[in-house]
Amino acid sequence: MMEFYSASDTCPIKPTDKPINPKVAVSSARISPWLTPLAYFLGHHFLLPFFFGNIKITGQENIPKTGPVILAPTHRARWDSLLLPYAAGRYVTGRDLQFMVTIDECQGLQGWLIRRMGGFPVNPQHPAVATLRHAVEVLQQEQMLVIYPEGDIFRDGKVHQLKPGIARLALSAESHHPGLGVKIIPVGINYSEPYPSWGADVSIEIGSAMNVKDYTNGKAKQNAKRLTEDLTRTLQHLSNQELAVSHHAFAEISNS
Repeated sequence: MMEFYSASDTCPIKPTDKPINPKVAVSSARISPWLTPLAYFLGHHFLLPFFFGNIKITGQENIPKTGPVILAPTHRARWDSLLLPYAAGRYVTGRDLQFMVTIDECQGLQGWLIRRMGGFPVNPQHPAVATLRHAVEVLQQEQMLVIYPEGDIFRDGKVHQLKPGIARLALSAESHHPGLGVKIIPVGINYSEPYPSWGADVSIEIGSAMNVKDYTNGKAKQNAKRLTEDLTRTLQHLSNQELAVSHHAFAEISNS
């Protein structure tokens, strides 16, 4: 499970001009210069095409190739975190993705791999301010960050209540650095079956960019609420558009 937790309203996220010590903030999370290319290659050419029957991806032109970006996908299966780099990673945009991950996902061999693929942990019960600041710093460095706004995996095809942290983080980064140009990209992920098995179909619908600067006028709480509501509606639209995936109705096949 990958989820974002924000600081409370009384403890806002304050970006800093000083770089955060990665050993403190993210426990050596970094993109490996040799493992990441290998994982992309194996996933793109072998694992995903072999496992899934059809992979349909639309809207890739909506992903900026430069500037700070938050990918905000629905969360339907653990496969999501492999499919997102396939749909929006280095082979498409020339960029690697960084994931905010719950700390229980960063244990053992899996944790070793996640950290070297750009994932960094957050403790859902006691989120460290340094970790949240690191997420803001990723945006300040104009990189691409993945946050699952629903938090948990939901297999009923419905968009569940979004966590407020994604809006607060985006607004914090933009408001403390006017002109940064943070964009949120909604992504709808849908499978032909609730628990994808070999041969299942998947559809990934990438929506238009939401400009965070458009939500910086007014009070912080109201801005975050409005951004969250608009993101919810967009994700619902993307999910409803792709309900046909459960009936194997593909207009175009990208993996044939």
